[in-house]
Amino acid sequence: MSDQPAHAPYDALLLLSFGGPEGPDDVVPFLENVTRGRGIPRERLKEVGQHYFLFGGVSPINDQNRELLGALREEFAASGTDLPVYWGNRNWAPYLTDTLRELVRDGRRRVLTLATSAYASYSGCRQYRENLADALAALEAEGLPVPRVDKLRHYFNHPGFVRPMADATLAALAELPEDVRAGAHLAFTTHSIPTAAADTSGPAEDHGDGGAYVAQHLDVARTIADAVREETGTDRPWRLVYQSRSGAPHIPWLEPDICDHLEAVHADGAPAVVMVPIGFVSDHMEVKYDLDTEAKAKAVELGLPVARAATVGADPRFAAAVRELVLERAAAERGERPERCALGALGPSHDLCPVGCCPARAPRPAAAGADSPYA
Repeated sequence: MSDQPAHAPYDALLLLSFGGPEGPDDVVPFLENVTRGRGIPRERLKEVGQHYFLFGGVSPINDQNRELLGALREEFAASGTDLPVYWGNRNWAPYLTDTLRELVRDGRRRVLTLATSAYASYSGCRQYRENLADALAALEAEGLPVPRVDKLRHYFNHPGFVRPMADATLAALAELPEDVRAGAHLAFTTHSIPTAAADTSGPAEDHGDGGAYVAQHLDVARTIADAVREETGTDRPWRLVYQSRSGAPHIPWLEPDICDHLEAVHADGAPAVVMVPIGFVSDHMEVKYDLDTEAKAKAVELGLPVARAATVGADPRFAAAVRELVLERAAAERGERPERCALGALGPSHDLCPVGCCPARAPRPAAAGADSPYA
């Protein structure tokens, strides 16, 4: 029997997220980080930042990541998985490059990454991998050891992600007035992206109408809708809809927008709607503003009862799922054939993003994939 720990060959887990401002003075510098290279004027960024100023200039995402970090450490400790967990962001402190410096100074050389984005897309996967490559290049330029960095597979259909969302949908249904509950529709929401980016999401064989991005979301929505039907005995109308669109209006993005959808189903006689944000891991700004503020205001205007399901956040089942994914990937790296949990029709995702997966408009190095310069 081997004396290796179950997480070998990995010696650290990196929680990698988007980041967000933690006070009014942070908002514009944060948005400058997010939009660097696009030439957006500072005055325009102040306008965009109004969403944050409504909440005191604070995005909830960093506190939510602190909660998830604590839940992961607690789960690992309780299960005897002696794997340190670090946290780094793409666009705000703690910055990814700083966290990787800390990792290597602590002697970590094989790092597994959990990105707070569950689905395949350029912005939800490859851009994280590009940021990892940039950070590793910075360490190399400084003469520091460059760790081997891998990324956990997409977990959109892992039971530890899907089942908390199904339970949250049932809880949101229970919040609706009893006289409209039975006829309530389900609106599964995710971040809109340009249709061109959606069509090229996932491996090349998945490219086409909506690509892997739309297919994965539809599979999760269908799985949750089926679970709700089994629990309640009611087969509810549902649709995948989108939110948080940005960018030039002449560029096609995925539709319909959640507010347009609420108008449409209200006109068709829907008595109520439950919004289920399956595209988001936590209740960060795009959930708090686009759903809890903007979409709910539209519902009030229409006189349409709505409720919003919670995201998985730091749910213990999600933390347990991450531990399972870590041990699964570690076993695969050791040449074993681990069981891979997945619900729905699509099966478990790939461990290693292949060449041509979620391509960028302008090619850039990306770590943790088949085309990584740091393999």
